[in-house]
Amino acid sequence: MKIAVIGANGQLGSDVVRAFTDNADEVYALTHSDIEITNLDSVSHALVPLRPQVIVNTAAMHHVENCEREPERAFAINALGPRNLARVASGLGAVLMHVSTDYVFDGRKASPYDETDTPRPVNVYGNTKLAGEYFVRCTTEKHFVVRTSGLYGKCLCRGKGGLNFVELMLKLAKERPEVRVVDSEVVTPTYTAELAQQIVVLSRSDCFGLYHATAEGSCSWFEFARTIFSSTNTSANLRVAAPDDFPAKVPRPEYSVLENRALKAGGLNRFRPWQDGLRDYLGVPLLCTKGLAQ
Repeated sequence: MKIAVIGANGQLGSDVVRAFTDNADEVYALTHSDIEITNLDSVSHALVPLRPQVIVNTAAMHHVENCEREPERAFAINALGPRNLARVASGLGAVLMHVSTDYVFDGRKASPYDETDTPRPVNVYGNTKLAGEYFVRCTTEKHFVVRTSGLYGKCLCRGKGGLNFVELMLKLAKERPEVRVVDSEVVTPTYTAELAQQIVVLSRSDCFGLYHATAEGSCSWFEFARTIFSSTNTSANLRVAAPDDFPAKVPRPEYSVLENRALKAGGLNRFRPWQDGLRDYLGVPLLCTKGLAQ
């Protein structure tokens, strides 16, 4: 198949390119220098000559604080950009796979969110991503909207300052006598290589619609950090952050665990427990979570 990947040099996009390439697909890796998704003419000029069968959009304005400061720009990238892609995809008869986020929910539910739950974003980022979902879903029939959570991958995420959470924790353990991490926010850490493989599987289906796609299970950021340190045999003085250690600049959902209900119903779910993804990322056997990190 002919696959166009938007945001191909990003944390997720780079793994999506690799996954489709390994699957023997013909992949067009498009970066910001190739396509400006906020401009319909740019989208058309980039995609129409390629005539891809599947378009995967991993491009977004991810930085939550920057979205709050620049809501117009966030809306242009996260909402109007997907609309432009959907319009061109529809004209080409191509499938559009659009990556969205757990931040479309408010975090007040006490159990994992599935695709039937009503979104209630609490910040600009979540609202613009939800608008992008709606634009895709109402503009082209052949679409997959894929919500995910807690991404980390080998390629640096420039939109979030470079280091993913795993690398940041390992860096702080070397530089600081004490590492403080919040335990009030619960997520599902999801390795981008696994999500990329899931996107390939989903692309072979014609069961279009909305999907949650994360690793299995959940943990707080504190628990994730503890597992990172124990898995790498890293000595770290890990402590739970006090409520005033990291005052929130922007409201965020405290609980944003997703349930892959639609994937499982269609027999399409390929995710493993989040600990297995971390093991693969680190390239080491997963050790007991109790250990050097206290």
